[in-house]
Amino acid sequence: MEEERQIIALILNPDTREESFKLLLKKYQQRIYWHIRKMVIDHDDADDLTQDTFIKVWTALPNFRGDSRLFTWIYRIATNECLNFLDRKKRKGTVPLEDDESHLARKLESSSYIDGTEIQLKLQKAILTLPEKQRLVFNMKYFDDVTYEEMSEILGTSVGALKSSYHFAVKKLESFFAQQVM
Repeated sequence: MEEERQIIALILNPDTREESFKLLLKKYQQRIYWHIRKMVIDHDDADDLTQDTFIKVWTALPNFRGDSRLFTWIYRIATNECLNFLDRKKRKGTVPLEDDESHLARKLESSSYIDGTEIQLKLQKAILTLPEKQRLVFNMKYFDDVTYEEMSEILGTSVGALKSSYHFAVKKLESFFAQQVM
């Protein structure tokens, strides 16, 4: 927390802004990229959204009130960018809604950026079967180890609803894998 305050102070100082923003990028860019990547699957899309996220962070940082941790705030911006992107994609009809899951699964299989172990590929395909909100909550909890309280801040949803979403996501994934065994 102290380190975050120092980074913010350095960024707000016009003399150290660019150099300290590079520190912020070094500290958070990879985590944000993988958060986005788990949602959109495609490397190029994730790369673009990561860049868009940090452009928004750069422009909005002087208005950062410090109500939450810096990383939580950046994570919220990335999550919103990701959800808006997926929403735009659905509205444009780039991929038919009923084919969205299989389209993402094909991207996942052909991606050179996902470690190709069979079990990891199966897990990622199973996660794609979840509704968008459950997928987001599952990824945040399981992969990013975000607390329910932080998730609540990021998503503007109650802790109870998030716990419920995670529980249902886990049940659906267990069911998915049980069907695979048969």
